Amino acid sequence: MDGQGHGRAGDIDPADQWVFDPNTGSYELRLDSAGTSADAADPRPAPRSAGRRRAPESEQRGRRRAAGRREPEKAAGPVSRRKPKPKKSKTRKALYWGTGTLAFLLVGGSVAAYFVYQHLNGNISKVDVGENNAAVSDGPMNILVIGTDRRDGKGNEGYGDAGSVGHADTTLLFHFSKDRSNATALSIPRDMITDIPDCRTKQKDGSFKNIPGEKEVRFNTSLGQEGRDPGCTWRTVEKLTGLQIDHFMMADFNAVKEMSSAVGGVEVCLAKDVNDPKSHLNLKKGRHTVEGEQALAFVRTRHTVGFGGDLDRIKLQQQFLSSLMRKVKSSGSLSNPGKTWDLAQAATKALTVDTGIGTVSKLASLGKNLSKVDLKNVTFATVPVVDNTDGATVLLDKTKAEPLFSMVRQDVSLTEVKKKRKAAKDKQAALLKGPKADPANVRVKVLNGSGQFGAAQETVDWMQNTEGMLRTSNGGNAPAERKKTTLEYAPNQADQARRLADSMALPASAMKEGTKDAAPMAEMTLTLGGDFKGAGIPISAPSKAPEGIQKVEADDKNVCAK
Repeated sequence: MDGQGHGRAGDIDPADQWVFDPNTGSYELRLDSAGTSADAADPRPAPRSAGRRRAPESEQRGRRRAAGRREPEKAAGPVSRRKPKPKKSKTRKALYWGTGTLAFLLVGGSVAAYFVYQHLNGNISKVDVGENNAAVSDGPMNILVIGTDRRDGKGNEGYGDAGSVGHADTTLLFHFSKDRSNATALSIPRDMITDIPDCRTKQKDGSFKNIPGEKEVRFNTSLGQEGRDPGCTWRTVEKLTGLQIDHFMMADFNAVKEMSSAVGGVEVCLAKDVNDPKSHLNLKKGRHTVEGEQALAFVRTRHTVGFGGDLDRIKLQQQFLSSLMRKVKSSGSLSNPGKTWDLAQAATKALTVDTGIGTVSKLASLGKNLSKVDLKNVTFATVPVVDNTDGATVLLDKTKAEPLFSMVRQDVSLTEVKKKRKAAKDKQAALLKGPKADPANVRVKVLNGSGQFGAAQETVDWMQNTEGMLRTSNGGNAPAERKKTTLEYAPNQADQARRLADSMALPASAMKEGTKDAAPMAEMTLTLGGDFKGAGIPISAPSKAPEGIQKVEADDKNVCAK
């Protein structure tokens, strides 16, 4: 793996958090117990000599005086060795573990914290990619998950390309909505032609090296080639999707083998017999439980399913991940101490992460936060592509990809989160309710706060030449860049605002109505933000994914590879 260092104990030693639970008669780890007692570092009760009676305190004081020793001053408060009372609430009973290799545990429930030992930190490899984001945030979160085909590592000798430093062979971008009601996982085809930006990488000696970008190359070369680290894949995905990534996780072939075995196997389905000598998968039509080498063969096979390409393999990987998430979430995998320990061991050993989540405690915090997402609202989708003329690579289908990326950027679920979607529709309908001005009567000044050169003039040209809004003007650059596009207008300009909002598909949040009427010939002010993707491209995300997008919901148990 490409780790530059291993995690260590972190701020709190897990041993300092062990507390006796009288309900179970055993010790467990509590988040709020660290540092509360000098005895907390040792989870075991103080030993007492069998058969010996402790002398009364008065007798002990007499002995000390007889020995000529000074009576020690009493502490400010008594030190109690009584077992702590059971807590009324179970919400903090155990530290949750919800993350793991290839996002297997990102939404997969919790693992009892008493299995999180200090040495697990030493299993985790870290790469400094120049970002040190907090493990958890209050807003949407984007986690980049990379599976590499690197051959080195125990058990990997027979896979991948000999001598290869590894590629971004399997890449998924997990987006978790702000309210954690839903998540979308975008699979990025490894053979898609794209641009790789310049990236700054940290070397083992602590120095930095700038690696120049490349134009029109395979996406999977964003990792490993020319010395690129996961930070280069990170920046490539950000440029491709317009999404800001918070963290990355990277794993090798062992992740699939060990994680699948740790949960007792993963159920998969085939719509026909498969015998692939290259991946060594040999299964009959129907449902099977796979683990270890057989699980790896399932996610690697491609020559005997679909059209035999990487896009069909992505479908297998999505089926496998969905099934694994269901297994972790709903079965007794995490209530079995042995399986839980195996799972924690496998996850940390197979994992390379950014420094922001480089300890067990930070991974656990992230997992607890993200495990709120219900599997029925988790959707896997493949970034839409079209065949390239060379027959070996594919090109981004911008017509379908941009609306899909826009949905994810604006936190619109690909699943039916009904209450949220209805509320958004109602708000948008209320915004457009009422008369709309004739396009020729729309007066607006356009300011560029998007950070894109020439965006204001591009928009003015589109308004005048395509939409018939002839009374528009270029106001130049905004005082500062903005993340979101806004339209400021007066109450007596509401009909003009509705017309412009309808043309540009402005969301309700973009509309800023003032309190006083404007002069008859006054202009509204449209300030383009970071959500501006080009003149004529809707600012607001569509409510439904474009037709033809390949997707599968994580709770769908009826998916079978054809």
